[in-house]
Amino acid sequence: MTAVRVSFVSDIHGNVEGLARVAATAEQLVVLGDLLDYVDYHEHGRGILGTVFGADRVAPFARLRSAGDFVALREYNRALWDTVRDPVGLLTEVVSRRYSEIVDVLPPGTLLTLGNVDVAAVWQDVAGERMPFLDGAVRTVAGRRFGFVAGGSSRPGVPMRPPETVWQPLVRPAETYRAVVDALEPVDVLCAHLPPDLPLLRYDVVPARLEMYGPGLLEYIDRHRPAMALFGHVHQPLSRRARRGRTECLNVGHFQRFPTAFDVTLD
Repeated sequence: MTAVRVSFVSDIHGNVEGLARVAATAEQLVVLGDLLDYVDYHEHGRGILGTVFGADRVAPFARLRSAGDFVALREYNRALWDTVRDPVGLLTEVVSRRYSEIVDVLPPGTLLTLGNVDVAAVWQDVAGERMPFLDGAVRTVAGRRFGFVAGGSSRPGVPMRPPETVWQPLVRPAETYRAVVDALEPVDVLCAHLPPDLPLLRYDVVPARLEMYGPGLLEYIDRHRPAMALFGHVHQPLSRRARRGRTECLNVGHFQRFPTAFDVTLD
C-alpha cells in the first residue's frame, strides 16, 4: 500500500490564504472545523462582527469578553444586531461569501467537519453538494477508518440558552452531541472539533479556564481505543497532547495564528 500523508487543520477562523497554501500541497486534507471567525480579537476589523460593524464597535465586545462579563457581552452583541434592518439576510450574505472563499481553495476529497462557530445551514447551502460536512460519519483513508463528530456542545446537565441574536452556530445540547458519539462505529482515528474531557487538553492558558469539551468522546476513547483522537478548539492549551490508554489525544493547532498542518503519514 502506498503511504499517504494526512494533513490535519483546525480553527481556520478566516485564514483562507494559509488554508490555500496547505491545501495546495496536501495529499489528504482533513479540516476539523471553526472555519469562520465571529470576532477577531487580534484584528478587530476582521471577523464577522468587524466586517459588519467595523473595528471601533468590535473593541468593546473584545474588552467585555476578556473581562469575562458575559451578561454585558450578550447585551452588547444583541444591541449591535438590533441596529441592522435585515440581520438574518446580512449575516447569511457575509457567511456565504466566506464559505465560498473557503470551499474554493479546498481540493476534492477533503474530509471536513464543522466547529462550534460554524453555521451548518449556510455551509450546506453553499457547499453541501460539493463537500457536505461530516457528522457521525466514517471515511477510510489508507486502510484506516476515520470517524467524525461535528460542532460544539452545551454543558452536560445545563439547559441550552435559546439563541439571543441572529448568530446561530453549531452548538447542540449535550445529550444530542453524546448520541452522535455513541452511535459512531469503532474507528482508528477519532476526529472532532472539541477535545475530550481531559483538563490538560481543555485548559486554555490565556483566558485561564477550562474550555468546552465533547460529551461522550472520552468514554468512546476508553471503549473503542482508537489509535488517535484529533481535535482543535482550544487555542492555547496547557498541553497539546495526552495519552489515554493506547490512544494519543492531540490538538492539531490554532491554524488562524499558526497556519501549518499537523501531518501524519499512514502506510
